[in-house]
Amino acid sequence: MPQQHRLIANNRRWADKIRAADPEFFAKLSHQQSPEFLWIGCADSRVPANEIVGLMPGEIFVHRNVANVVVHTDLNCLSVIQYAVDVLNVNDIIVCGHYGCGGVTAALANSRQGLVDNWLRHVQDVMRRHEALLAQLADATDRARLLCELNVIEQVVNVCQTTLVQSAWDRGQPLTVRGWIYDIADGLIQDLSMKVGRGDDVGQAQRGALAATAARRARG
Repeated sequence: MPQQHRLIANNRRWADKIRAADPEFFAKLSHQQSPEFLWIGCADSRVPANEIVGLMPGEIFVHRNVANVVVHTDLNCLSVIQYAVDVLNVNDIIVCGHYGCGGVTAALANSRQGLVDNWLRHVQDVMRRHEALLAQLADATDRARLLCELNVIEQVVNVCQTTLVQSAWDRGQPLTVRGWIYDIADGLIQDLSMKVGRGDDVGQAQRGALAATAARRARG
């Protein structure tokens, strides 16, 4: 059976299973989407956003790209944030990276992958910003895991500094931006202690998250 036919067959079984549990599910879903969360994650196929947090379609709005990067010139990402904040009125923006991220590993090794190297320059900016902290780790795997965490923290800062999020806070809209990391090896998410609920909290939250990261590494 051709690959696309297998996927369509899988879709039929999935839809049947959903309807068996809730006959009105798709009828309700087709009339509205009202997610509480915006998920900004990695494009890695092993990190399906709604599945790893146990949510159904319609419960989480998702943007994914290589290495979960938020760039102020990326109109795709900014458009997703704007729609999530201004139209869907999400309460939480979650930046979630993951250990074993190929983009982060390539950025750390400065290996040549092609066009994506230009995108990964943003991760290398994070690497240079925290060069001293990364240099404390002799093991390449440990450095990669740390850079995955640092990248999430820095991308949360980038989200918070967008005019879209700043404007939401200025008008008193309840909105929290937080950073998590997912471990493919055990399927668990870890909170990186990076949580921002107001525009003037960004610097303090970043310092706290970096201190928590350093403490975790010190404990081994």
